[in-house]
Amino acid sequence: MASYWKGKTVFVTGATGLMGSWLVKALLNKDAEVVALVRDQAPKSMLVSEGLIDQIAVVNGDIESLPTMQRAIAEYQPHTVFHLAAQPLVQIAKLDPVGTLRANVTGTWNVLEACRLIGKSNVVVASSDKAYGANESLPYLETHPLQGRYPYDVSKSCADLITQMYSATYGLKVAIARCGNLFGGGDLNYSRTIPGVIQATLADERFVIRSDGKFVRDFLYVKDAAESYLTLGECLAENPSISGEAFNFSLGLKLTVLDIVNMVLKIMDRTDLEPVIQNIASSEIREQYLDATKARKRLSWSPKYGMEEALRETVAWYESQYESQSNS
Repeated sequence: MASYWKGKTVFVTGATGLMGSWLVKALLNKDAEVVALVRDQAPKSMLVSEGLIDQIAVVNGDIESLPTMQRAIAEYQPHTVFHLAAQPLVQIAKLDPVGTLRANVTGTWNVLEACRLIGKSNVVVASSDKAYGANESLPYLETHPLQGRYPYDVSKSCADLITQMYSATYGLKVAIARCGNLFGGGDLNYSRTIPGVIQATLADERFVIRSDGKFVRDFLYVKDAAESYLTLGECLAENPSISGEAFNFSLGLKLTVLDIVNMVLKIMDRTDLEPVIQNIASSEIREQYLDATKARKRLSWSPKYGMEEALRETVAWYESQYESQSNS
């Protein structure tokens, strides 16, 4: 059976990031014609290191430039745009709120405005569980209000609402993905818990937890996340009635930072490396986890990987990178 995406032109922003690289790989495996907006050809990005960039068309430019987006969308007239480009780190957002808002908010309206002006593409926008902000009523449902308070969370709340605005006001065919914390091979942001603890353990060091270790998060393996985007894009094209809607994607687990660290240490057989708990984190939401029932029912989506299996694959990816670097 032929892939739905075979021969279709698909535009991806943020293609050098963790999610973008895996999505491009999934699209290429389904024989799509991929175009990517690339600001920096980061040599360590999976898109570059695995040669994926050589199999796609590249538009060099910045998401913060509306003329760049207009030219790209007009030239390629993609079937679907997957908008993933963002400043993705909570701590960087705290240090540079204006830069984060430019990337995450201005970048989003530039993509949507370019698509509105050309008028042919479906658009899938990456929001986040952080868009919900803090809420005592958990798990998050898609009907929860978007009430970010800290810089990163606010940027995702705004981008999410702007996307809904373009659907409600202009009839743009859009859908919104709100994923739990993504993880997997290729994540080079070692300030994040999973790559951070793997890196520290490979270096025979104790991992440092900035919080008290009891912050609760929900997770999703990046391979499952890539499939969730493709499922959402296909459903949006085939069923326009979901336009303007948001969908949660996650494993639906409640795991503390300490749970995750201990799972990784057990997989790596290094439970002797007990983490250092600093308890200095601030401006972060204490508990976040999602209910993905809507995606399961409306999109027939479900994750293929459990947490332990996904972590084992992730650890294996970093171990192979570590070994190749040690031998070079």
